[in-house]
Formats: sequence, C-alpha cells, structure tokens
Amino acid sequence: MEGFMEGRFGVAEAGVGNVRAEADAAFAWYVIHTRSRHEAMVASALARQDLEIFLPCIRVPSRRRDRRVILSLPLFPGYLFCHSDLNPHTHLDIIRHPGVVRLLGVKGRAAPVPPETVESIRLMVAGDRPCYPWPFLSRGRRVRILDGPLTGAEGLILERRDKKRRLVVSVELFCRSVAVELAEDVVAPV
Repeated sequence: MEGFMEGRFGVAEAGVGNVRAEADAAFAWYVIHTRSRHEAMVASALARQDLEIFLPCIRVPSRRRDRRVILSLPLFPGYLFCHSDLNPHTHLDIIRHPGVVRLLGVKGRAAPVPPETVESIRLMVAGDRPCYPWPFLSRGRRVRILDGPLTGAEGLILERRDKKRRLVVSVELFCRSVAVELAEDVVAPV
C-alpha cells in the first residue's frame, strides 16, 4: 500500500489521484466497498483505468518483534472513493473488478457522496494533526461510559446536541432511568 500512497501509480500522499482542475458537472463521488484488505489493489487498478480514486489513509505506529514501524492504513477499512460520471460502462467496469464488493447506495442504486464531504476527509488526512476513525454514535445506540462517576455503566443515546458535541444518555440504575449529558469522547459503543 505504501507504494500506492507515494505515487507509484501517480497518486498523491493523501490518496488523491488524477485530480481535475475543474470538476465536470456530470461527475460525482461514489463509495466503493472492497473486500477486506483489497483497498490499495482496487485503487491502483481503477487509477490505471483513468478513474479519479481517493483512498484516505492514516499513519499508525506498529510494534514488530525487533522494531517499531509506521504503517499507512486505510481510514475506512474496506472502502474507497471514486469520482466518476458512473455511466453504465464505467459502473460495470468498477463492479466487475475482482476486489470490489459493491458501490454503496440506496435500493440497488449507487448514491453520490457530497463533494464537500470528500474534500473535508482529504483535508483531515493531509493535515498535520493525527486523525483516527471514530464510531458513529446515533440515537438509540447502546453505549458504555468510559470516564467519570458512571464509568462502566451502559445506556442508550437519547439525543445528540451537536452544537456542543454532547450526548444525552439514559442510564438504567436500580430499575430507574437517569438521563445524563456527556461528551462524545467519554462513551464507546457496546
């Protein structure tokens, strides 16, 4: 994967390949679901077919028996982005590739991803601050509290207060429910 990320196939460090100066109105970003650990192989093969591919990767320290190394791993394992007009011919070329599982979408149709979302991910990955995957915490999801007086307690997310990046979690104690407001980083999905 390192060779892919460093431009062996004409792809920049952040994973953007064949970047166009102006995006064509017919083109959109799509998410390709790949087989496990086939992201770089699929990305390089599709880049060779003149498709614009974005495989966001993060650098992760790893310990080997005799040394420590820095690995470049996909930010979203099993997924990569493709900028295409997704005409029937291109769609077929993508899904017929050996490492591709499917294109993400709704009711069997590939759904485009807003370009602002892809650009935000690209900027985060290219930035100097470390970024890590974080579980998507949605309403109704069961979580465990990791810090504070309720450490170890489990509850359900009742509400998201996005302006403060806080959650309201219902915790069942002694057959009674208590709602508590917590920061996102002190809960983990169960």
